[in-house]
Amino acid sequence: MKLTVSPLAEQDIEAIGDYIAQDNPGRALSFTEELYQQCRLIADNPWIYRERSELGYSVRSCAYGRYVFLYSTSEHAVRIERVVHGSRDIDGLFSWLADGE
Repeated sequence: MKLTVSPLAEQDIEAIGDYIAQDNPGRALSFTEELYQQCRLIADNPWIYRERSELGYSVRSCAYGRYVFLYSTSEHAVRIERVVHGSRDIDGLFSWLADGE
């Protein structure tokens, strides 16, 4: 499947890396690479992860450690929408999508 990463998801990954880099710059680089690798794994088989219809049409989520990947799917593409810490208000982050905007 074709994979795209939204600008918000790119910002999320960069912010995660910046936060980790405060204590461990080397780990920040390797962890952000792991996050991008997880994006590629999601695109390989997006249908195996949890459907999140309460967040919007064809939205799914995938947990990775303490983080949650939120992505949308179509017949031939996967778009990573957000990568957020699991403690965040995920419903609030996706309210714009669930409202149909």
